[in-house]
Amino acid sequence: MKKIVSFILTVFVSAAAIAQETMTFQAEIANKNGNTLSINSGRETIQKIEADANGNFKATFPIKEGLYQLFDGVEYANLYLKNGYNLKMTMDAVKFDETIAFSGNGAEENNFLAQRTLQENSIDFQTMLELDADGFNKASEALKAGQLASLEASKIDVNLKEMLKKGTEANIGQLQQYYTMSQAKKKMNNVPAPNFDYENHKGGKTTLESLKGKYVYVDLWATWCGPCRAEIPSLKKMEADFHGKNIEFVSVSIDAEKDYEKWKTFVVEKELTGTQLYAAKANQTDFVKAFEVNSIPRFILIDPKGVVVDADAKRPSDPRLREQLNKLLN
Repeated sequence: MKKIVSFILTVFVSAAAIAQETMTFQAEIANKNGNTLSINSGRETIQKIEADANGNFKATFPIKEGLYQLFDGVEYANLYLKNGYNLKMTMDAVKFDETIAFSGNGAEENNFLAQRTLQENSIDFQTMLELDADGFNKASEALKAGQLASLEASKIDVNLKEMLKKGTEANIGQLQQYYTMSQAKKKMNNVPAPNFDYENHKGGKTTLESLKGKYVYVDLWATWCGPCRAEIPSLKKMEADFHGKNIEFVSVSIDAEKDYEKWKTFVVEKELTGTQLYAAKANQTDFVKAFEVNSIPRFILIDPKGVVVDADAKRPSDPRLREQLNKLLN
């Protein structure tokens, strides 16, 4: 009898130990975007979960405690995971962030992350960046204070709390750096733009001087730049909508010389419109140096006299650009 009891206890303790070394994640998703979920850490996929016959997801696996991203093939959600959790998520993928809810062990931490994402999505960062220095400093400090106070008042895991505190400090620091950079860009506003003399895809060269008399919307981009390519459909639509107006849309590739042929082919294959130029050794040209271009895409708006209207103009996908152009051209 003692041997049997001893065996049963051993099995029970072993099962408990295994449970503590793994976690279980379940998800019921309405209008799901696919039959596979992946739990990622940066670019690395930690766990893939396939839908069962009923379209639901469930998996048990070991995990290192920390912050992760749940990817459904279209959108991401933030997760905090650790062994011992038995976490269930429900969601309608049509309203992804707004409908995420968690239950089970680990629900408090992950519901907190879901609410934090909603709050951050509601922040008008663009308006903050357009404030004067004093206004921006007050707004960013208020944002940080609010987020830290929310953390202090929460009952989430202390390790997650510390991670999010550090993340808040880092994010506000990056926002402040971005503001400083955006303010530096504005120093070119209301001053004459330096001339450029770049190769035209159709042959010959085009100078900024030759475009005087028109507004000029300059797009600095490269074939390897994902965010640049993402703006192409919006830019083509903008060019079509303002066709015949007193504005020239000029796309300037700053691709390296080794990618010169790639640029020429890309323009043809993607049927790029507007004026397509190539800036050889772009970083050495007066135009690029004057605007201190350190990231792309970068958009610049110049008036018919060659004076800079906006050294850091809105992207084609931003509705405010269309509003601005309508005021200037109508």
